[in-house]
Amino acid sequence: MLVKTVIKDIQSLALKKHREQTGCYVAEGPKLVLELLQQYRQQIVAIYALQAWIDTNQSLLNDLSVTCITAAELDRLSHLQTPHQVVAVVRLPQRTNPIAAAQFTLACCGLQDPGNLGTIIRTADWFGVRQLVCSIDTVDCFNPKVVQASMGSIFRVAVHYLDLENWIDQHGAVPVLAATMQGTDVRTLSSLQEAILLIGNESAGIPASLLAKAGAAVSVPGKGQVESLNAAVATGIILSYLR
Repeated sequence: MLVKTVIKDIQSLALKKHREQTGCYVAEGPKLVLELLQQYRQQIVAIYALQAWIDTNQSLLNDLSVTCITAAELDRLSHLQTPHQVVAVVRLPQRTNPIAAAQFTLACCGLQDPGNLGTIIRTADWFGVRQLVCSIDTVDCFNPKVVQASMGSIFRVAVHYLDLENWIDQHGAVPVLAATMQGTDVRTLSSLQEAILLIGNESAGIPASLLAKAGAAVSVPGKGQVESLNAAVATGIILSYLR
């Protein structure tokens, strides 16, 4: 049986301040934890799982801290509406300062929806984008809902939080594009190996101060009457042309 302090500590990782204090976050479910075990096991602090999951994956669990828990305990540990077999406590990665030169970077401006950010991270991974830079007011990438929506891509795509305006100014030679409603049709553009693509907040869009730093605006043309595209969907379409 898990002691109350362990349960409380893992539950607290739903909050950014506790993730920062402990240097850990939570990854849940067989797919994410299996990927950790196979490729990033050095990042795992502890695993809490049902006996059936432990029995199935026993050969991968050597030298790791693994605790067998009941379904009721899993329900208390999980940050998901439907808990699924296993919860892992994982070390936050060490990040170096991001460099924009010679690569394609997504810059997220004030995104608030965890599902959107998680999907953007997954989409970036699909198109070979290795880093995101986010404004300080963007939802934390290690929020449990973001981790889940990324489907493991959070392990491969580096996500940084910083002052976007200053960072862009430090990389003045790199082209900056802004995803907007009124811009150049993305279908007419060539693929890019080096660029910074600004993605705006779901409702407010890209701040004017950042728009001013973009050399061009790009858009996804539509034929219907919907006011705008979901931020993650728009990102995927734009990357399909620019990458």
